[in-house]
Amino acid sequence: MDGAAHGIRYPWDRAPEPGEAIEVAEGVLWVRLPLPMKLDHVNVYALDEGDHWTVVDSGVKSRKSIAIWEDILARVLGGKPVGRVILTHYHPDHVGMVGWLMERFGAENWTTRTTYAMARMLMLDVEDTPSPQAQQFWRDAGMSPEMYEKRLAERPFNLSDLSHMLPTGFVRLQQGDSLHAGGRDWDVHIGNGHAPEHLTLWSRDDSLVIAGDQILPSISPNIGVYPAEPMADPLAEWLESCERLAPLAREDHLVLGGHKLPFTGLPLRMHQLAENHHGALERLRDHLATPRVAGDCFAPLFKRSIDAGTYGLALSETVAHLNHLLHKGDVTRHRRTGDGAWLWQRVG
Repeated sequence: MDGAAHGIRYPWDRAPEPGEAIEVAEGVLWVRLPLPMKLDHVNVYALDEGDHWTVVDSGVKSRKSIAIWEDILARVLGGKPVGRVILTHYHPDHVGMVGWLMERFGAENWTTRTTYAMARMLMLDVEDTPSPQAQQFWRDAGMSPEMYEKRLAERPFNLSDLSHMLPTGFVRLQQGDSLHAGGRDWDVHIGNGHAPEHLTLWSRDDSLVIAGDQILPSISPNIGVYPAEPMADPLAEWLESCERLAPLAREDHLVLGGHKLPFTGLPLRMHQLAENHHGALERLRDHLATPRVAGDCFAPLFKRSIDAGTYGLALSETVAHLNHLLHKGDVTRHRRTGDGAWLWQRVG
């Protein structure tokens, strides 16, 4: 493929420090905010509209984030108001401060309908103890008794823990739309898999792509199944999105992702983002020559040890791969005698 000959390159070898910005193109600033998790940062972009700014994504809500945002608004953004926030998807590191910016400036929220609905729903749905559905999901996955009891005793994560409440109302963006921001016209292309109806923006006037977490360098976005929809097949949606977005990719595209560094070499990266999962599925099929529960399938997918801090994401991604194989007819499953966990086995 053409992109493979060029490879992936990083025009900047370091990210801006908190409270700093790097101008990645005329009128487009790259800002980085810290996160209280293993992936310890999120990228935010500010597009200059003359008398105000359009901001893409926002970081989590915390005292530290508020202090950094106050500094950014005063120094980096020169005291001009934020008139619009474009939200790529509903995860807390992207939506967390959107409501704060909206209330602070009366800014509009431009996003997809599913992103807005998921964010509002999950912010309002506060759980103090694990739901019966979550408990069943863990039992189905063959979670160890020790891990299961530990999780039963813990308060679940709630989106509202790291997010300012979204005010009512948004401007809907969908596949095929276009918008003007930062002196450019952008085409809207929707991805799926990592998050439903994930927004990406492709500039008509230069080589910029604002990709959120749909397209990242060096790491693969989490593709997970969760208790609310235990039979979901987000991996099929991910692979379809990669196939649909790949023809748009050009070697000169500068991709502004939600994490890591801006990069070029998008044709190769689109190929890698799909092939990473095709390879994982092949290894998982081989692993399932012997019947196994989901909790025993980490090794072929991740090829590294999974600790307590990453167990939840690893389990959700494992179930996503198992569900995909099940929907394709490549594996079967039956209940294990005793605890009733699903045992998965390769067909043939």
